[in-house]
Amino acid sequence: MTAYNGHRSWNAWNVSLWINNDEGLYFAARNLAKEHGITKAVRLLLEELPATTPDGGRYNKTCVREAIRDILT
Repeated sequence: MTAYNGHRSWNAWNVSLWINNDEGLYFAARNLAKEHGITKAVRLLLEELPATTPDGGRYNKTCVREAIRDILT
């Protein structure tokens, strides 16, 4: 698997880009993870997010979990 800008794929990079650069989404992801843990935060976010980012990246468990881990580190 080829890395893309430090992420596992273009999709992972794109999801992380949107979560980390949208202020409301960033704070929601961070606060949910701090309050409920990463696994539950991922589930809760996926219930509320659209299927894809505005650029067409697919929000999925793996990519959202990686983005949240980046936020917490």
